[in-house]
Amino acid sequence: MPLTIKVTSDFICPWCYIGEKRLAHAVESLPDGFDVNILWLPFELNPDMPSEGMDRKIYRSRKFGSWQRSQAMDAQTVFAGKSDDAVFDYDAIKRTPNTFQAHRVSWFARREDLQHAFVTATFRAYFAEGRDIGKCSPPSPARSASTGTQSWPSSTRTKTPITCGLSNTSLRRAAFGAFLFLTSTAWSSAAPSRPTPSARRSSMQRAASPQTSPDRAQ
Repeated sequence: MPLTIKVTSDFICPWCYIGEKRLAHAVESLPDGFDVNILWLPFELNPDMPSEGMDRKIYRSRKFGSWQRSQAMDAQTVFAGKSDDAVFDYDAIKRTPNTFQAHRVSWFARREDLQHAFVTATFRAYFAEGRDIGKCSPPSPARSASTGTQSWPSSTRTKTPITCGLSNTSLRRAAFGAFLFLTSTAWSSAAPSRPTPSARRSSMQRAASPQTSPDRAQ
C-alpha cells in the first residue's frame, strides 16, 4: 500500500531533527505491505538571514535576550532527543546558517530519489557535527588536458567546502550535480528562483501547518 508523508521543516530546527528521528522509528514499526514515500517541503526559520550566516552566539543572544536563555533552550532539545537517538553537539556549532541553498539541493535530490538520505545527512551534519550547512558550494570540476572533458574530483581533499558539510560520496555527487544544474542558465526556467524575503516567508508560512514558533529558530 503506497503511503506518502509530507513534512515541512527547516534543517536548523532541532524539533524537526527530533521529529525526523521519531518519524523514522514510526515508519520502521509499520507492518509489512506499506510503501512509504517521505516528501520533505522547505521552510526557513530565518528567511532574512544573510547568505553567509551569522555567529550563532551573537545571533541567538539577540534573538532570545541572552546567551544563557539560548543555552537553556538547547539543553531542552538535548534532553528531548536522547530517547530518539538525536545527537546534538551545540558546542561545535559556530554559526547559524542561511538554509536556502540547502533547500535548493534538497529539491534537486528529490528529483534523483536521494532527498530523504540528503535530509537526514544534513540534519546530522549540522546538529551532531557542527558543520556549516549554509556553505553549499561544490569544488570546481577538473578539466582533462588531453580530452578537454570535465569531471568531479574523487578526493575530498579540496580547499572548497564540501557541499552542505556532507562527506558521504553519493550524497556529495548528488549535491555537486544539483549545483551544476542550479547554476546553469536552464535552471531559471526549471526550478523556482530565489524570491524576496517577504514573499519567501509568506509562501513558506502557507506551506507549513501548524505555524512554527519563533522559539524554534536556531
